[in-house]
Amino acid sequence: MKSKTKNSRPEWDDYWMNMAEQISKRSTCLRHNIGSVIVKDNIIVSTGFNGAPRGTPHCSEIGCIRDQLKIPSGERIETCRGVHAEENAIIRGDPLRMEGATLYVNAKPCRWCSKAIINAGIKRVVYIDYYPEKEGVKTLREAGLELKIFNKK
Repeated sequence: MKSKTKNSRPEWDDYWMNMAEQISKRSTCLRHNIGSVIVKDNIIVSTGFNGAPRGTPHCSEIGCIRDQLKIPSGERIETCRGVHAEENAIIRGDPLRMEGATLYVNAKPCRWCSKAIINAGIKRVVYIDYYPEKEGVKTLREAGLELKIFNKK
């Protein structure tokens, strides 16, 4: 049996971002498959992916209203019927465990999600610089959160 070397193990940011990518595969959004994982002390606090609220039809079943209205990505997000991955992870998680946690997400958080991230007490956000909206990151910076753009290797 071949032994693994210490260097063959992924770094923690790689490990958690890979998990966010896997979680995104549950998304029912027709435009963007987004996944997130909230971690504290290298233990999962919560996960989330983007999709319609519980008990309502998914966009993958009935179509995307934003596509029907020809709304560009990153604009007028209030018209989207979906709940974002970051919001779902925050809603489903234990609020006491989120204080000081890190959120990993395979897209740039939008303004709405950024406000939820701040109020959840999350202190660090690792994200892939994918999503045209810019105000979310600006809001996170204003609140003093530690931000890291994740670069796929």
